[in-house]
Amino acid sequence: MSSIRNAIPRRAHKERAQPQARKKFGLLEKHKDYVERAKSFHKKEETLRILREKAMSRNPDEFYFKMISSRVVDGVHRPKSQANKYSHDELMLMKTQDIAYVIQKLQSEKKKIERLRGALHALDNKPPNKHVYYAEDREEAKEIRSRSLHINASPAQHNLPRNIRKKTSSSYRELEERSKRVEQLEKLYSEMALQKELQKPGRKRKLRDDEMASPTTRPVYKWRAERKR
Repeated sequence: MSSIRNAIPRRAHKERAQPQARKKFGLLEKHKDYVERAKSFHKKEETLRILREKAMSRNPDEFYFKMISSRVVDGVHRPKSQANKYSHDELMLMKTQDIAYVIQKLQSEKKKIERLRGALHALDNKPPNKHVYYAEDREEAKEIRSRSLHINASPAQHNLPRNIRKKTSSSYRELEERSKRVEQLEKLYSEMALQKELQKPGRKRKLRDDEMASPTTRPVYKWRAERKR
């Protein structure tokens, strides 16, 4: 019976549309739309009622730190700065991640420099080609010796091909740039590590030049010894 009932064509019930005279107001609001709109309206109304009660019962002499850390712009309270948006632990974690990234880049640059130096060293110290000639008598030996001296004296033997010279000079420039980058990364790592150590708890002071055994341009700090329990 159910199969026969489903086989009979049924009329498709459509939702009532907006009348032609009210087309300018958009789609016709259904009951579920009204329920959502009413809930939102009553929620906002309740929030405003609570805020009015708080405003009526507040103490005018009460102090809030928000009064000095914010300002009113067009009737809206806006914070002055977001400097203290993160906690101390979050700042320490971010600094640790930054230092780890700098260390990773530093190690990568050092490995590339080692590979470049190895390739250039092998190219510069490449042993010359040697040929062995066997002569039948002294006259032939003198002729072979004079010929080999003439070949070795020619400048074309010592000059490398143009593309090899170009690649070699490019490799030397790359080696110099990477060496400078390593120096910058090492300096950045030392500064970041010092800033991270300065944020740790403990009494510390900056040493004067006469207190240091070997004065440097960079600041040196000394922490007060604390008893460990």
